[in-house]
Amino acid sequence: MRQHVNPLSSNFNQIERIPSLSEMFGDSKSNLHLDIGCAAGEFLFDLALVNTRWNYLGIEIREKLVKNAKLKVFEREIKNLYFIFGNANNILNNVQSKFIFKNLKSLSFNFPDPWFKKRHYKRRVIQPEFINILSNSLQKGTFIFIKTDVKDLFDYMDYTISSNYNFKTIDKKDFNYSESFNPNKVKTNREKHAIVNQLDIFERIFIKI
Repeated sequence: MRQHVNPLSSNFNQIERIPSLSEMFGDSKSNLHLDIGCAAGEFLFDLALVNTRWNYLGIEIREKLVKNAKLKVFEREIKNLYFIFGNANNILNNVQSKFIFKNLKSLSFNFPDPWFKKRHYKRRVIQPEFINILSNSLQKGTFIFIKTDVKDLFDYMDYTISSNYNFKTIDKKDFNYSESFNPNKVKTNREKHAIVNQLDIFERIFIKI
């Protein structure tokens, strides 16, 4: 069940203070992966627990999910995982957040809200303006992963990112997962659901050039 939150609401114009990397993580120099629209964070919890050599950061627009995830991190004393509440576009476009890109090696957009109605396309997380922000901020060699079970949304995301000349696609067969943020190929809950129900999964990997 998808919970709709309008990302264009003025409520998200004011962003919370973003802690420094040393405040977020036990080892601030580790490679960083960012999951945008991380929901309750189950995917990141699974990653952080099996791959302690990387740091994981989740951004989610539903505040209650972030509060619950932060509490779980504190209770489990996980040192390589952190969550931020807010609109990822606003957060990453804010000058106080630019330090996040320092150790950022990859980002993922996993099964984002498709916003099926055409008049709501502007609410989709991947927008040309947002990709331009990433294009100007990401270091060369940074990867972007997109994954969805909605073909129309995949085509939209694929076209939007591909239209930016600073990104090119990587053949999944040639990608070395063992050195990535997800060496064990952990799956999201939605991906597991899609596999069980024999739904098509569309995915692509981009690299900043």
